[in-house]
Amino acid sequence: MGAQAQGTETEQPQTPVILISIDGYRADYSDRGISPNIAAIAAEGASAPMRPSFPTKTFPNHYTLVTGLRPDRNGIVGNTMIDPRRPNAMFSLGDPHQSLDPFWWDEAEPIWVTAEKQGVRTATMFWPGSEVAIHEMRPQDWQRFDQNVTGRQRVNAVLDWMRRPADIRPRFVTLYFDTVDTAGHRFGPDSEEVNAAIRDVDGEIGYLREGLRVIGVKADLVLVADHGMRATDDARVIQLADILDLKSFILVEGGPYAAIEPAAGTDDIVYDALLKRHDHMDCARKEKLSERLHYGRNPRVAAIICIADPGWTILAGDPPYPVKGGAHGYDNEDPQMLALFAASGPDINGKAPGTFDNVDIYPLLARLIGITPLANDGRDALAKAIVRK
Repeated sequence: MGAQAQGTETEQPQTPVILISIDGYRADYSDRGISPNIAAIAAEGASAPMRPSFPTKTFPNHYTLVTGLRPDRNGIVGNTMIDPRRPNAMFSLGDPHQSLDPFWWDEAEPIWVTAEKQGVRTATMFWPGSEVAIHEMRPQDWQRFDQNVTGRQRVNAVLDWMRRPADIRPRFVTLYFDTVDTAGHRFGPDSEEVNAAIRDVDGEIGYLREGLRVIGVKADLVLVADHGMRATDDARVIQLADILDLKSFILVEGGPYAAIEPAAGTDDIVYDALLKRHDHMDCARKEKLSERLHYGRNPRVAAIICIADPGWTILAGDPPYPVKGGAHGYDNEDPQMLALFAASGPDINGKAPGTFDNVDIYPLLARLIGITPLANDGRDALAKAIVRK
């Protein structure tokens, strides 16, 4: 049962809350001994592996973290998706005409919008959806995403906000790093390039902590990731072109999972070909997916969902990107999809209750910020365990 709207207060209502996402930071990356600043946050406060929502993709899980609703309920059901109400349009990360349209985001309300409605000032240094006027509202301060903005520039923007007088300082801030995910895709999770990206982002988090100390701002820092990363290669490919005529279906999204919509006029050809046993992938009608995935009821979910075995990739024809490297999107029970969680600050004092679902971050944030949350899919156990009474 989801947490219901209720009044919440923190011991220090003016403590800023900074939510930091390290895209693609697998939970066990912290065991490599190369991220001392992240380790310090975990040691000073709380940490645990965090289970992402299915599909284990970037946009769905970032929106889950800030709405407390799983993708099926928040409306961002994939990095790429279609909607019956827009039959000739497709949402994708590379198409700002669609990805910046409130139509796709308005099925849920992110916490910065809820906070602003309740008189709490917010700012976003990147976060999926933060550039969009969701429910006709944006954070009071926000930045248009640009991958060329360095980690140091991102941190300095946050520190500049924290230097403001208390009456115009944001109470809730997001900060987003993408380089660990990028390195994981290109070189694989076990590469030195990923280790270098981890060290670099960890250094920026150390720079943020030191910057806050110098200006005398004590903040609650909440570190999260959207998903993990698993190694992939050219030898582990499921080729849909070997099963079906490519003209008989639309591949809405491929890779570790595939979202497939039969083309008009194909009758049951696509269903008959896919809904049977296949090596290295399982396919099901969306309404027949396992209940534990909490996925398939939203009209934006494609008719057929295929999930590859760990490390395998589902393609339809030539791949749009190199297969060798790393990927995410697998079953969210896959241990290598587990994501980072660590938090410390004046209001954090307790031990996280083991591996938890990422929908639980939303009630935690609401309690720390001191706002009344909307009804959500999360539970209060994490917040009750680690927030100082």
